[in-house]
Amino acid sequence: MKSLAVLVTLFTLLLGGATHAQPSGADTAALTRQVNAFLDGWHDDAAHTRPAYFDKIAPQGVYIGTDRSEVWTRDQFKAWAKPYFDSGKAWAFKARQRNVYFAPDRRYAWFDEQLDTQMGICQASGVLRITGQGFLIEHYQLSLAVPNALMDGFAKAIRESEGKQ
Repeated sequence: MKSLAVLVTLFTLLLGGATHAQPSGADTAALTRQVNAFLDGWHDDAAHTRPAYFDKIAPQGVYIGTDRSEVWTRDQFKAWAKPYFDSGKAWAFKARQRNVYFAPDRRYAWFDEQLDTQMGICQASGVLRITGQGFLIEHYQLSLAVPNALMDGFAKAIRESEGKQ
């Protein structure tokens, strides 16, 4: 009888743990709203040249810009952007659309977004680490969205530009 009680208790604990490991749709929706608010706030920090912009990137985080030379750690990116932030005129990105995905353990989220920017429409993707204090950007990559119909001319212009360097 004792061993039956132990088995029932173990089974209940295991089953209870399994159900807790699977977040509900409501939990996912709430976490998605938090990620969207975080990213919208991050973009707003840049638009208003707030230093908090860089605090949202993990110390070892990577930012990849649109130029092939733009692969920076957080501190390198901060140094590159300093003149823009000091002048009060950085960049303004506004999300048109965003998709957010989560690791099963909810420790990481990744996303892709389409942005309205001063360069035109850009696309970006990134990875967020979810901590007890919020989110940290571990990786962000920004790309200019070039329509396929313009790609040949665009690629030719790049080749010509590189040939002149």
